[in-house]
Amino acid sequence: MRAAFYMKQGPAREVLQVGEQPTPEPGPGEVRVHLRTSGANPSDWKSRSGRTATMSAPLIIPHSDGAGDIDRVGAGVADRVGERVWIWNGQWRRSHGTAAEYIVLPSVQAVPLPTNISYAEGACFGIPALTALQAVRLAELSPASTVMIVGGAGSVGHYAIQFAKMRGARIITTVSGPEKAAHARRAGADEVINYRTENVSQRVKTLTDGRGADSLIELDLSTNGKDYPNILRPHATVVVYGMSSNEATLPTLWLMRNSITLRLFLVYDLSAADREDSLAELGTLLQSNRLIHTVGRRLPLGEIALAHELSECGEVVGNIVLDIG
Repeated sequence: MRAAFYMKQGPAREVLQVGEQPTPEPGPGEVRVHLRTSGANPSDWKSRSGRTATMSAPLIIPHSDGAGDIDRVGAGVADRVGERVWIWNGQWRRSHGTAAEYIVLPSVQAVPLPTNISYAEGACFGIPALTALQAVRLAELSPASTVMIVGGAGSVGHYAIQFAKMRGARIITTVSGPEKAAHARRAGADEVINYRTENVSQRVKTLTDGRGADSLIELDLSTNGKDYPNILRPHATVVVYGMSSNEATLPTLWLMRNSITLRLFLVYDLSAADREDSLAELGTLLQSNRLIHTVGRRLPLGEIALAHELSECGEVVGNIVLDIG
């Protein structure tokens, strides 16, 4: 099969290759998916570069998200051949991800893809949509809530705005420019702050009549944690799904005195119950066409290095998807 892979960590164009690799066969409880698309996420370039992980195997086929069709099943799996599916955790604790023509994985990790959803859109769910949904669920939003979603034009933030709006919350979000502001508003953001030209803390205080946000969905605790005293009300909840460094300096005395709740999670490692609930909710929303999906850039598998570079620079509005085949 044709696949993208790397055998050492480093810059995308220096280490990523595209060539032939053995076609996998499903074992007991597994399915094989003939992939049509593969999603490129920030965690993929961070792992490839060595920023967040070491080499777990001599050869890595990257990417955890993707979509395609089941073409073979292993022993003990009901006949699912021909099903359209999307993938979660394709490369989590495994060396063989979705940047290939085929992937083998446990049957439960191949989720039925409704016919009204494209394969390209299906490559956006495993990390972006499930991260956003878990963050919103942990924030425990209600129609009385004001939530601040950091990075509302990002792939996670864009979905988080939609899930928060469905819960009736008032949404404040941050972006880096006019195009991204429009993108966030289309998703349902009520107030948009350009963090490059506006004072975020002052704007949040103004928008909340000096009270502060009830909750915050955070993509970078390491950078933004210092600002929480100027953004949050007492007894607020912060849900953290990302950070830019291994350590963070936080205003811990203020957090304690104001009874702030910090809830950190990793989308790859959700509990079985949380995963089941999120998949059920997402599945219902997909079937009813209630979500906006944004594929910002599509590239052939052979341009995986460019996909990683675009993900790293963060300027693409929407998800970056590779077409396979």
